[in-house]
Amino acid sequence: MPNIAILDDYTNAALSSADWGVLPDNYTVTVFNDNLVDPNALVERLLNFNIVCAMRERTPFRAEVFDALPNLKLFVTTGMRNAAVDIAAANKNGITVCGTSGSGMSTPEHSWALLQACARNIVHDTTMMREGRWQTKLGIELYGKTLGLLGLGKIGGRVAEYGNAFGMDIIAWSQNLSQDRCDECGVQLVSKQELFTKSDFLSIHLVLSNRTRQLVGPDEMALMKSEAFLINTSRGPIVDEGALLEKLKEKRIKGAGIDVFGMEPLPVESEFRKLDNVILTPHTGYFTEKSYQIFHDQMVENILAWHNGEPIRQLTEL
Repeated sequence: MPNIAILDDYTNAALSSADWGVLPDNYTVTVFNDNLVDPNALVERLLNFNIVCAMRERTPFRAEVFDALPNLKLFVTTGMRNAAVDIAAANKNGITVCGTSGSGMSTPEHSWALLQACARNIVHDTTMMREGRWQTKLGIELYGKTLGLLGLGKIGGRVAEYGNAFGMDIIAWSQNLSQDRCDECGVQLVSKQELFTKSDFLSIHLVLSNRTRQLVGPDEMALMKSEAFLINTSRGPIVDEGALLEKLKEKRIKGAGIDVFGMEPLPVESEFRKLDNVILTPHTGYFTEKSYQIFHDQMVENILAWHNGEPIRQLTEL
């Protein structure tokens, strides 16, 4: 009787996001709503499970975890990459690893929501209204401002569309960004230095890798305008969080909208939680009804395909 573990379902939405009833009758599903990252505790919890369904990068699965789970046969992750999973170790242990697609709209829309919330003091003004106060802080119009995109892939390209619609001047840079891609998106290709010095809003849209880790460090932030905002919906470690915290505390940039962090969930004692010039969201850029439906529908599809001996969306070490 195959046992399925669904991990890190914080909002208890996994079972209602797909029809798990299409699985064979002898399959059982257990949902875990907490985040358990200690390797020994994780192994103890999952020892009797044959299938694990994981939300991307919430729980790390290193080699020692896969080595200690002899009953695990199928590992399904949301997304087609998961930096927290040692896929090679899983494959070495005979574990099939599969992924899912997702919504291409959720993260760029969230990036834009953070940008607008920063520009128009949405969180601050809501707090003021609830305290019985009225107008206390001027907002910023986006028209004519410079939007800098650190990365111009699918998500960055969509954000560029939003910026064009609002009449912003859009510039972009990344290590391999081409002039053809910039022309396609109606964006000006600039140097890395120009990106940081010219942007009124700097939005990050890169995949976390050895090349991008800590790419936005003290030197880069020192180039930013004092009235600039930093928006990050990609991955926390792309930014030197210590340097960003210092900049925000000292008001050397105007503010930030941050959805991703080096440690998630963000610790309760984090200094970021105490700042009044940062808007924080709990890694919800991908966290929509549509995304969850796609994730979990395809998890079920992956399990059925594996059950039939023809796994789909398989992931192997790159």
